[in-house]
Amino acid sequence: MSEYGELMHTLFLLVAAHALCDYPLQGDWLSKAKNPTLDLVAGEMIWPLALLSHATIHAAAVLFITGSPWLAACEFFTHALIDYEKCRGLLTYNGDQILHLLCKALWVALLAVRP
Repeated sequence: MSEYGELMHTLFLLVAAHALCDYPLQGDWLSKAKNPTLDLVAGEMIWPLALLSHATIHAAAVLFITGSPWLAACEFFTHALIDYEKCRGLLTYNGDQILHLLCKALWVALLAVRP
């Protein structure tokens, strides 16, 4: 497979993994639990751990696909930040998803220019 073909293959896998991690692997409870504006467990602040756990799932997928701990770390931080801003109402659902997909394209672009 050509280098371009390998990069497109990686992009496809990253996008597919994102869909898997953001929909069936997230579920309704985690989707709500990661939201700092909701109080799902009275008297307990659960959103930070829920949000970080969700971001970790995404980072693990990026690490598995790319083999890069640096890209996994980038995924962890950007995914958590984007979701946090969405939960606070600063991003729309579509805006959130577009930013996540742009990150996947950026990870592939970074793979393309690595030495």
